[in-house]
Amino acid sequence: MTQIKAPAAKEPSVSSAVSTINDVARLAGVSIKTVSRVMNDEPNVREETRTKVKEAAARLHYRPNLLARSLAGSRSFLIGLLYDNPSSSYVIDLQQGVIERCRQSGYHVLSEPQDSLAPDIGRAIASLLATIRLDGVILTPPLCDMAVVLDAVEAAGVPYVRVSPSLFPGRSALVEMDDTQAAYEMTQFLLGQGHRDIGFVRGHPEHGSSHRRYDGFIKAMHEAGAEPHSRRIAQGFNSFASGLEAAKALFMDAGNLPTAIFASNDEMAFGVMAYAQQTGVRVPDQVSVVGFDDTPGSMIIWPHLTTIRQPVTDLAYAAADMLLSRASADEDAPNFSDTRRELPFELVMRESAKAV
Repeated sequence: MTQIKAPAAKEPSVSSAVSTINDVARLAGVSIKTVSRVMNDEPNVREETRTKVKEAAARLHYRPNLLARSLAGSRSFLIGLLYDNPSSSYVIDLQQGVIERCRQSGYHVLSEPQDSLAPDIGRAIASLLATIRLDGVILTPPLCDMAVVLDAVEAAGVPYVRVSPSLFPGRSALVEMDDTQAAYEMTQFLLGQGHRDIGFVRGHPEHGSSHRRYDGFIKAMHEAGAEPHSRRIAQGFNSFASGLEAAKALFMDAGNLPTAIFASNDEMAFGVMAYAQQTGVRVPDQVSVVGFDDTPGSMIIWPHLTTIRQPVTDLAYAAADMLLSRASADEDAPNFSDTRRELPFELVMRESAKAV
């Protein structure tokens, strides 16, 4: 007599259909709650279980529903990145760092440009935070140094991390690099190349890093007994156009050029180099030019730009990591505002500077 076998229990189908958390739990042999904890990167899950759940999710092409996750708990899984900076490469690097870290934890990024000069900037940010629920906010210069912005974020009760702030120490968690020391070392490099008559293009006055970089420059020049005359200092605004204008002021006396120019960011250094080319001044044979940031353009322009490599992507990544670590903690971190991380810089020597 032929025996009829009972059909084997089916595994969840790996198809084009949208998989659910129930499918992942069934395939991994765990509870729905365990799947949720793994997807949210919560602690206290055995590594073996975590691996099993992630393998099941990958096999089923499962992606957590952001709205459902938000409605089911106290988190929105959204991090806000607020900025006001004329350098597109700086903004792109910021976004790259924040997005990279957020993706690791299933978070998304709301990237919002803000006008720091708007008279209602505080009200605008308060309205944004009232409209969209965020698990944290990252503030970049100059927003991170504006009391009205900090007041608005704190009133909304949203945790925040500041990138490279200059004011209100101890008011929030922050991530930074040592702009003063970096500018000091760049100036020392030029001094070591025999330069004494060095021009300097200051950055946007509303950005704290601009003042720190100027301080580092002046400190090194003072120590070398080579403090610059006021005519060797030009005001810029972190843009290519302002670099051009600064170069006009520094090159006003064609018979008495500085031997080197240190621009507070790469965009302005590009403007200086462009003006030098327009006026027939050879870089670096007649004037060495150095910058700050190590943006992609520093390797496109010729001669390639000697500059300080600012780890913008890493700073943004670290800021997002600080917020996500706080969001996933089992209990509120009372000392979160005291958290501080400092990342290293690098002096990158290329062809735009040479010894005199």
